[in-house]
Amino acid sequence: MECVRIQSTLSHRKNWKYDVFVSFRGETRFNFTDHLFAALHRHGVLAFKDDTKIEKGGPISAGLVQAIEGSQVLIVVFSINYASSTWCLQELANIADCIQIPGHTVLPVFYDVSPTEVRRQSGKFEKAFMKHEERFKDDAEMMEQVARWRGALTQVANLSGWDVKKDKSQSAEIEKIVKAVTNILSPKPSSSLSNDVVGVYSHLEELEKLLVLDSHDDVRVLGICGMGGIGKSTLTTILYEKISHQYDISCFMDDVSKTYADCGPLGVKKQLLCQAFVEEEFLICNLSAATNLIQNNLCHRKVLIVLDNVDQGIQLEKLALKREWLSRGSRIIIISRDEHILREHGVDDVYKVQLLNDENALQLFCRKAFKCNHVIEGYESLTNSALTYANGLPLAIKVLGSFLFGRSISEWRSALVRLRENPTKDIMDVLRISYDGLEDMEKEMFLDIACFFSNENEYYVKNILCIRGFHPDIGIRILIDKSLITCDWSAIVMHDLLRELGRSIVREKSPKEPRKWSRLWNQKDLSNVLRENKIAENLEAIVLPRFLEIREELSVEALSQMSCLKLLILTEVNFWGCLNFLSNELGYPFTCLPSSFQPNKLVKLILHHSNIKELWEGIKDLHNLTHLELCYSKSLVNIPNLSQAPNLSRLDLKGCVKLVRLHPSIGCLKNLGYLNLENCRSLVSIPNNIFDLNSLYDLNLSGCWKLLKDQLLEQPRQSKQLNTGQSVQRHMTSSICKTLTRPLHFLSSRRCSNSIGLLVPSLSRFPALVSLDISFCNLVEIPDAIGQLCCLERLNIGGNNFVTLPHCIKELPKLRELNLQYCKQLKWLPSTLLPIGGGSHGRLYYGGIFVFNCPNLSDTESCGVTVISWMIKMIQVNMQCSFPRCSIKVIIPGTEIPRWFNKQNTGN
Repeated sequence: MECVRIQSTLSHRKNWKYDVFVSFRGETRFNFTDHLFAALHRHGVLAFKDDTKIEKGGPISAGLVQAIEGSQVLIVVFSINYASSTWCLQELANIADCIQIPGHTVLPVFYDVSPTEVRRQSGKFEKAFMKHEERFKDDAEMMEQVARWRGALTQVANLSGWDVKKDKSQSAEIEKIVKAVTNILSPKPSSSLSNDVVGVYSHLEELEKLLVLDSHDDVRVLGICGMGGIGKSTLTTILYEKISHQYDISCFMDDVSKTYADCGPLGVKKQLLCQAFVEEEFLICNLSAATNLIQNNLCHRKVLIVLDNVDQGIQLEKLALKREWLSRGSRIIIISRDEHILREHGVDDVYKVQLLNDENALQLFCRKAFKCNHVIEGYESLTNSALTYANGLPLAIKVLGSFLFGRSISEWRSALVRLRENPTKDIMDVLRISYDGLEDMEKEMFLDIACFFSNENEYYVKNILCIRGFHPDIGIRILIDKSLITCDWSAIVMHDLLRELGRSIVREKSPKEPRKWSRLWNQKDLSNVLRENKIAENLEAIVLPRFLEIREELSVEALSQMSCLKLLILTEVNFWGCLNFLSNELGYPFTCLPSSFQPNKLVKLILHHSNIKELWEGIKDLHNLTHLELCYSKSLVNIPNLSQAPNLSRLDLKGCVKLVRLHPSIGCLKNLGYLNLENCRSLVSIPNNIFDLNSLYDLNLSGCWKLLKDQLLEQPRQSKQLNTGQSVQRHMTSSICKTLTRPLHFLSSRRCSNSIGLLVPSLSRFPALVSLDISFCNLVEIPDAIGQLCCLERLNIGGNNFVTLPHCIKELPKLRELNLQYCKQLKWLPSTLLPIGGGSHGRLYYGGIFVFNCPNLSDTESCGVTVISWMIKMIQVNMQCSFPRCSIKVIIPGTEIPRWFNKQNTGN
């Protein structure tokens, strides 16, 4: 194997050639001074030693002077015969000259000699100087040197130092000396970083807590992660400089990923050895030897090791830095953009570096853009625009601020417009590193989210990505781990600059020709592509935002040129022309379906507010279809044969006011769980076998008054007379009752109260009802049967004419939301009305009570107490959850803040 050489890169020695210079007499070379050099070496201190650093035959005196002047700490070891050496006294004179030079520190050590004897130049020191004076009495120049030596001796000996006795343990004193040296050498925050750092102290406090620096009982490994440019390395560098002097060995490996790529695993090990043990180079030719050397040298040493920019788990695996090799109290910090790498390695904690808050972002930007801590007059709005663009990312703030420094207002305005069209390369290059490390499928998901789905609901995004064949559950997790997206409150969130990165990647090969891109997300670009009406063979996804800036009619013909189109989501877009062909790869089709369209790969068909009358004639292969939504298609008359759609689970026909009947094949869809026929007021017939579907859990017949009148009630299988208080109604068929005993969300329409009114007497037949809305149904009484709905969680009975609530409502075991709005005849609420509902709905516990526009309430204050008591009960129930997280809403009756509120304030 070829040997690898790596030079040490001790970043904190920028201004000094050596950390320490030791002046000593040869009598201590193989005892005290030798032990001192060894201890300094163990602590990573670079000490000058005259027998190894001066080239043989070179100008020794000149080399010594350079070594003294190039050392930060100057240690003088006074021994019994120190003053007898003119060589030592020359060193001492040069050391004394450095006392007044900023940055130098002189430390005297009195080895087996009385400090008083040295300071007073008595005893052996007096005799030594007498000999020098006798020797040079005829040389005036040398006599001046002797006088200089005497002065230097007095000056240095009077400094505070250590008194070390030969016949006592010296190791403890040596450790004190080394600790003093490392404290002096411990660098302050680098001046190159000081102007780039804001709000760092809270981060440092948190990191120090996670490292548990006060504990010396174990070895801890801390991971630090975050998106590119967020300041992970900067923060860790400051932490390292603050605490590294506390360790026997400290090592900051700047770029593990690059070293691994350039020099392989052996190179990484050698860099660790070079930095940890302060050797200029190691000549090691195999991994085994490097591993043994690391293990043997780290054993029983208290070390601090920082591994920056680890982007693959194998890099840590090959480094093979094991905890058991290290002394207790050691700390390892691993920096990576990928949280999964850190977790997999078994770190004790992971610290996620957050974006700067508004205050710190403004402070950093001002330092870069204005070279002060405030915004210059006239630049306020432009500064806000710049900070909005950077969105708290330190790298972007620094790059943008530096670029704008010294420029005029018009130049700022022009630069900010240009940045949105062409992001700065310095920023994009840093961010792109994470993208380049993704697998192909994760890259495609990243681009889809960047172009279309940032800040969209997580379930919605995963659903579409699943349709695209991207396996989103694991893919989304990977993107989160790599700090490319976050998931906040069930929404997929991508930083604005990462979004710009994704879009720039889509544009990069043909920036001026949108028809050659793989994705289109901008209305202007889509309009240009459709206007050109040329082949767009690379285009696979088009998604426009819900609310377009400009309303225009677009030509539909160009869609026939997009043979690879797989995703098409267009909302509130008007088209003209004839569509002769549509890609069979589509996941979401267009509103006009040509006869040539073969939807065998269709997963979802969503045509809200369309003008179609009939989807197609005959039978189509729809084996992949799961969702069919034709809401508010006001011209739709018939639903086609769906017998070849065995996986259809959701059929939503809400607001299809001209739909007359459903095709019998719908009753054979064994996976159909959701059927919404709300306000299909012309519907007169549905297949009876629908009510035999075991999969159906959500059925909405609200507003289907013709259906209820003409079909369901004319020939019931079983019927009996029921008195509703207003009229006598026939009971519904047993098949409907059978269906509605499953978990059901049954909603109502304000415009058609009869459809719900018919069901009220039969509520006891619906024990699995989850949500019941019987609002605005002209009900004068709420039946006691509601109390038997053991699964009911949401009850809306607003807009009715009842006077009191039945006591049975408070017995509903899972009720958590009650709506009483617009109950204008309601006179009072039970004081014992409290929710019982426990558990949580998914990850969010929800609940509420709404009492609004109920003018006949006799005692609004007591009603207010009831409402607040409801809220308190909901909070208590939520706190019993494993992960308390709730959304609780209440509306209190009345127009004034109740008197029992002990803290009131007037404001916006």
